[in-house]
Amino acid sequence: MGTVFSFDIRGGEPRAVRAALREAVAELHRADAVFSTYREDSQVSRLARGELTVEECDPEVAEVLALGAEAEGASDGWFSLRYRGELDPTGIVKGWAAERAARRIGAAGVSGVSVNGGGDVQLLGAPEPQRPWRVGVSDPLRPGGLAAVVSSAGAAELAVATSGTAERGAHIVDPRTGRSAVTDLVAVTVVAPRLTWADCWATAAFAMGSRQGLAWLESLPDVEALLITAGDEVRCTAGLAARLG
Repeated sequence: MGTVFSFDIRGGEPRAVRAALREAVAELHRADAVFSTYREDSQVSRLARGELTVEECDPEVAEVLALGAEAEGASDGWFSLRYRGELDPTGIVKGWAAERAARRIGAAGVSGVSVNGGGDVQLLGAPEPQRPWRVGVSDPLRPGGLAAVVSSAGAAELAVATSGTAERGAHIVDPRTGRSAVTDLVAVTVVAPRLTWADCWATAAFAMGSRQGLAWLESLPDVEALLITAGDEVRCTAGLAARLG
């Protein structure tokens, strides 16, 4: 997927944990092979060229496309499964795959797991009794600095995802124009129970811009967000403060 995944696993029977970790890593590699738009032989590339039908692909393809269609509907088209007119589920696959990996490991009986896929994180359980997971949110305008720290206190599962221009430049596309999204934002960080959705919502909100994006994020259940503009203005949802610490 063109990025690095890391795992922090706490508790559990060691052999069961090692087996679950191997399975989770194998699933990530499989997801890359199936969904990569950079591989000519991937199922998604072949599907886009009309060489396969969805029914002929692995079941995960239909699952991801259905989730992407749900995200498109929820965002009024600001999240899209297409890139410059071509099928491209990249915007949902990484979050979905990282969340699935975390749940695979969580099912092995661990007390806590953190899966970080290129800076987007799925958290389950806790690292220690009475101590929550904490995730630093990079400051896009001050390299090496933190804009906030998110805490999982009181949550059995939590995800943190960021979309922006600091790391990869202007890579987010406005689905209504097919060109790079031009907004007042440099970063949107979304906090939600599931990384599949947190990743999608961060991308969609960035394409909307700060005013529309913040209003839309406020309307979503169980979602909090931090938005940073190019003018160094910080905007956040009303309940975000309860997730900081």
